Amino acid sequence: MTIAKNKMVSINYTLTDTEGNIIDSSKNEGPLEYLHGNGNLIPGLEAQLEGKSAGDTFSAVIAPQDAYGEYNEKLIMEVPRSQFDSSMPIEIGMKFQADTSGGQTIVKVTKITDDTITIDGNHDLAGKTLHFDINVINVRDATPEEMAPHSCCSGGCNSCGSGCGESEEECCGGCCH
Repeated sequence: MTIAKNKMVSINYTLTDTEGNIIDSSKNEGPLEYLHGNGNLIPGLEAQLEGKSAGDTFSAVIAPQDAYGEYNEKLIMEVPRSQFDSSMPIEIGMKFQADTSGGQTIVKVTKITDDTITIDGNHDLAGKTLHFDINVINVRDATPEEMAPHSCCSGGCNSCGSGCGESEEECCGGCCH
């Protein structure tokens, strides 16, 4: 059976950056299982998986526009410190959920001054070329339960826009896996 829309797919993967640094891997977590063709993976990887079968092993290089998008300077904002809860210490690297005109998104604190906090709404992997080593473990028909839409992923993991957090797991609360 080959990978096509609405097939359940299990893969092992290692994701590295251009320098070969490991960003993520299924090695310690076990295979990633997802419903193919429903926006549960970045578009470039899903396209590379299309037509593959169990046992196939391959490498894929995914450009930023087919992954988490180009880095967007417009998603960096200085926010008055008064808009943050003063009882909670704020540190560089912290992530918060923010309401935007496009819906809720995750932002990361990148700079702190006495008066402002700079936040970045870009996904951590925005603007990066991603390198995947993939091993297709299994391809099967999806069950009716797996085909039923989940409210958290009704638009796919990428529907929450750039800045979903560290991973699709954070974005979709795990329903995409």
